[in-house]
Amino acid sequence: MTEGGAVPGPDGALRCPWGVSTADYLPYHDEEWGRPVHGDDALFERLALEAFQSGLSWITILRRREGFRRAFAGFRIAEVAEFTDDDRERLLADEGIIRNRAKIDATLANARALAGWAAGDLDALIWSYAPEPEARAVPRTLADVPAVTDESAALSKALKKRGLRFVGPTTAYALMQACGLVNDHLADCVARGQGRRAAGSSPTRPSPGT
Repeated sequence: MTEGGAVPGPDGALRCPWGVSTADYLPYHDEEWGRPVHGDDALFERLALEAFQSGLSWITILRRREGFRRAFAGFRIAEVAEFTDDDRERLLADEGIIRNRAKIDATLANARALAGWAAGDLDALIWSYAPEPEARAVPRTLADVPAVTDESAALSKALKKRGLRFVGPTTAYALMQACGLVNDHLADCVARGQGRRAAGSSPTRPSPGT
């Protein structure tokens, strides 16, 4: 077995090592991570959770995801954008989420910014930075999986230009991985064939400066 390569899961099928590291990761790895995600609210949720994950393990966020959804009104942009100072204080006291003041404030600010976008704009912007599937070699080990790419740096810059916060290149790439813009399941992982981008989901990349 190649060091850092796919490892057997509980059913004997090979998976990315992180996907079998805890029981909580297995369904997320098999059924969600790397699958195409569309819709402004769904992508806002992923952006928010990836921002909360910054500096922490993803399993910390995954185990609190339902708590986050309850606290942030299901991550419905229009509703979160209307949160008041009382809601902010409620969030800061909510033990079901990560009570990080800067990340909470960024999530609320991002919702307010996104509330002014046309429907579908967030989806179109994020997906316009999806590279072609053959743009780089299929990763065989964890060492082959980058933390940042040119596309994630460009996506981060575009999101910041539109007023969003806590969307650095590393966070942007984690979003791209989780939402199926790239397929970083390892070559021998059983979930790799399920992580391809949906047909027809390759919008034209915005021209520089848009």
